[in-house]
Amino acid sequence: MGAPATAPRVREVVETAVTGAGLLLDGLEVAGSGRSTVVRVTVDLADDDPGTLDLDRVGDVTRAVSDALDAADVLPGAYTLEVGSPGAERPLTLARHWRRARGRTVLVRRTDGTTLTGRLDGVADGDAPELVVVPVTDPGKGRRPVVGAPVTLAWDDVRDARVQVDLAAVREADEEAGPQDGTGRG
Repeated sequence: MGAPATAPRVREVVETAVTGAGLLLDGLEVAGSGRSTVVRVTVDLADDDPGTLDLDRVGDVTRAVSDALDAADVLPGAYTLEVGSPGAERPLTLARHWRRARGRTVLVRRTDGTTLTGRLDGVADGDAPELVVVPVTDPGKGRRPVVGAPVTLAWDDVRDARVQVDLAAVREADEEAGPQDGTGRG
């Protein structure tokens, strides 16, 4: 057994393994102690890495983190390692979260109490950080979404926000693909 685990040392070991696998460490939690220690690692793609995080990459980084933790011996005894991605409807709390969400549907709760749902069209995080959201309203089944004029928001005007799963886009893709199993139900 190595030296007692310290949060900075565990973070250092995990972050080195995650970045070595070409990913970013998005979150780390070590809960419990002894036999009931759980290490929860959240990983994400880099800002310039398009696409989504697939299960193969999560599996690869899980093995890398496990091997690194075992080699560094920073956790006394057994532990449970949980590695995953931020999820489809992640909260947008950091500038890089916003950059990764470009082109996706977001729900923004503003500091004035209003909400805005639309496609995140632009992110500027320079001297005057701001976001551009194009409002999109789903009028219901069988009708085209209504697209509004772009809205520019200062980051200070955003109370909280998260990515939304765009079910209308999924529905449209299913309809375009047509029946998949011969039953007419896709």
